[in-house]
Amino acid sequence: MNLVTGPTGHIGNVLVRELVRRGEKVRALVLPGEDLTPIGDLDIEIVYGNVLDKASLSNAFNGISNVFHLAGIISIAAGTDKLVHEVNVEGTRNMVETAMEHGVKKFIYTSSIHAFKRIPHGLVVDETTPIEPESTMGAYDRSKAEATLYVLEKAKQGFPAVIACPTGVVGPYDFKKSEIGELVNDWIMKKVNYMIEGSFDFVDVRDVVEGLILARDKGEVGQIYILSGELVHVSDLWNFGQELLSIKTKIVTIPTKLANFAAYFAELYYKISKSKPKFTRYSLATLQSNAVIDNTKARTSLGYKPRSLRESIHDTVKWWKERNSNKKK
Repeated sequence: MNLVTGPTGHIGNVLVRELVRRGEKVRALVLPGEDLTPIGDLDIEIVYGNVLDKASLSNAFNGISNVFHLAGIISIAAGTDKLVHEVNVEGTRNMVETAMEHGVKKFIYTSSIHAFKRIPHGLVVDETTPIEPESTMGAYDRSKAEATLYVLEKAKQGFPAVIACPTGVVGPYDFKKSEIGELVNDWIMKKVNYMIEGSFDFVDVRDVVEGLILARDKGEVGQIYILSGELVHVSDLWNFGQELLSIKTKIVTIPTKLANFAAYFAELYYKISKSKPKFTRYSLATLQSNAVIDNTKARTSLGYKPRSLRESIHDTVKWWKERNSNKKK
């Protein structure tokens, strides 16, 4: 049986769907009171627990062979964040320790491309790029780097862990509205779109899920596999959506220097209003950073084959249109 943490998240619910489709048994670890809409229609076992409460995890591991650990907090805020560190680092420690106590067969940890050091343009990011827990970019990067190094160290000691590092995830079944998912939905709703110059590597959530399962079945213990997709400029991403929707919404491009200046005040607003950050110095730095990423290792070792980004955006637009239509009924 497979244990999946973070099963209601974007990658998590698509992973659960795929495992069920393959006829595999799934146990989903969810927080008490968590909204189960993303997995509510699936024939799976639900158990309640919290990765920050190690004592609550033990029952979830009974009879488990494989663990897919995805539970975590994604943040585009700059600076420090105690909860991000606790969930992403301490939560991972608790999961690994409990998995060791129960003798699981394989532990697949979903890290992030942001665990790697941000290297200059002109170089290629791959699995040999250093992991950088001292990152000054943000709490999320630091937490993923620290957790990754911890899992790698345990693997060296014999723990059967494999690490996967996705890039920017897009695709259908985005129930909780990721940043890119909300952007696509804005296109559909014909709102005015504000765009920042920049580019990044985006990958389909279904390809990430396929990569995670391949990592379980073919991945070598103690190895990292980058699950990337396609490097694309933000404006090209927008154009894909416009073509697929056969519409032309208004777009306002914000110069990078002005965006960086405005981001500082935006972050102050998010802190005061206690709202979810959408526009930060971290997100701007990410769009301007080197995103030339090599997934050759995953392709050759696992058989990983990501689809075209155009197909991903097509299916994302289709899913959002259907979801918006169902909400109106």
